[in-house]
Amino acid sequence: MNVKRIDSITAETVQSGVGVTKKVLISHEEAPNFAMRCFEIQPGGSMPNHTNQVEHEQFVLSGSAKIGIGEEIVAVKKDDIVFIPADVPHWYRNSGDEPFIFLCLVPNKPDVTTILK
Repeated sequence: MNVKRIDSITAETVQSGVGVTKKVLISHEEAPNFAMRCFEIQPGGSMPNHTNQVEHEQFVLSGSAKIGIGEEIVAVKKDDIVFIPADVPHWYRNSGDEPFIFLCLVPNKPDVTTILK
């Protein structure tokens, strides 16, 4: 299907996160090159420091967060664009009082998520 509505897609709980859900908007089975996901991190929620074997291109739809990318910590908010290179440690912490929602596009390549301590 070429067109669908985000409210028709079921959110999955992200087990490694706290207060984090993910909707797969376009899966790797639907598109040849990229998958598109939408993440929502509730106020006080977070994703632990981790790496992925694939890069991430992200667009913030609402809310605000602190994101660690390698050794850098950045504050992001609605309309910011974030690039996370492959194999670079990164984490997220909702720093606001509303859900932090962002689109995340990743290439359709093998990926392993490794949680770092």
